[in-house]
Amino acid sequence: MSHQHPQFPAADSEPERHANDGGHDEAYDHHDEHDVHDDAYDHHDEHVEPVDQFFEAPTGHHRHRAAKAKQRRRRRRTVIMLVVVLGFIGVVVAVSLMLRDLLGLDDITDYAGPGEGSVVFTVPDGAGPLAIGTGLEAQDIVADGSEFVMALQQVADGREVQPGEYELSYQMSSEGAALALLDVEANQVLYAAVAQGLRQGETLDILAESTGVPRDAFEELAADPTQFGIPDVAPSLEGYLAPGEYRFDVGATAVEMIQIMVDSSFALLEDAGVTDPAEQFRILTIGSIIEAEAGEADYAAVSGSIDNRLREDNTETNGLIQSDATVTYGLDRRSFDFTEDERRDDSNPYNTFANPGLPVGPIGSPGAEAIDAAVNPADVPFYYWVTVDLDTGETKFSETLAEHAVYVAEYQAWCADNPGRCS
Repeated sequence: MSHQHPQFPAADSEPERHANDGGHDEAYDHHDEHDVHDDAYDHHDEHVEPVDQFFEAPTGHHRHRAAKAKQRRRRRRTVIMLVVVLGFIGVVVAVSLMLRDLLGLDDITDYAGPGEGSVVFTVPDGAGPLAIGTGLEAQDIVADGSEFVMALQQVADGREVQPGEYELSYQMSSEGAALALLDVEANQVLYAAVAQGLRQGETLDILAESTGVPRDAFEELAADPTQFGIPDVAPSLEGYLAPGEYRFDVGATAVEMIQIMVDSSFALLEDAGVTDPAEQFRILTIGSIIEAEAGEADYAAVSGSIDNRLREDNTETNGLIQSDATVTYGLDRRSFDFTEDERRDDSNPYNTFANPGLPVGPIGSPGAEAIDAAVNPADVPFYYWVTVDLDTGETKFSETLAEHAVYVAEYQAWCADNPGRCS
């Protein structure tokens, strides 16, 4: 199929004939000075005339194609430039983040607000601002110890942080922590940690040492336990001074401290479902024996064995609990051993070898786990138990005295191999 090609517009001379040698530039300069003829050829590739024919003059169609080509080139340049710019920005951001991480620029230097939760912070004697700040940061009370030191300098106004125990919060602002430590009356506490199984005398020693209140003041109060709501049958505060960590107000009296501890014991009993005062006393007594006789893993089994011994139909031990811990409590010493005469001494009201039933009262302050075991004894057939390894706490149970004697011999062999551990 042939095409009729219009001639160039008339000029002073005849239009030259062109082979593909670039002589068409002048005609195309009017439309595009940048090789627009490429697009014209792209569109007419399948209709290229022999090289000895005239090139066709640009028409409206050609001008349209040339403009589109120019737009495409501009778009390509724009996209390329955008990619380059975005890539550059990405590199800058990546380097910035890396430098911030290396230099610690993103580290939090201060928290906002009063903080959350509760934590006891100790200011030792002679501790300066830097040591205090380091300690606060270590416990996550403040974000940065140095920031705390600067905040303390700004708000101290001549005051100094006094040594002692302070009840603070986690993640406090540095200024808030500084003000709290300076406000002794509002934030300082008297801290006392009472372990499980301690006897009354040991607990009173801890209270006196931790609070600065004379021990005699606590001892005098212990002589009249009923003032704290303890039943008349209780011979002392023993068993009612619940173990735990206590934070007493700085101005708390000895009476207030004792009452807080007694109330904690009542709370443990009520949580276990025991509300009758007489039953509470019984449970505390059993719980104290359980805690003294075994490790926590064996609490329920020991409780079940004691329950079997307390049954009226018990012909194996005839109501005798036979607890070494009760005997030594009555002798007012800490020991696993005692003489045969001491074993037979029924004048000791805590001697459960000589006196059937429970001793006259608790022999220590049981924790929640021992109280729960006393309330819920395991259903076991045992009457006897003995811890054969004091390091691991391994305890062996038996139904008969003969079997128990084998385990007692095992315990004695362990004592022989570990001199001084069983005295």
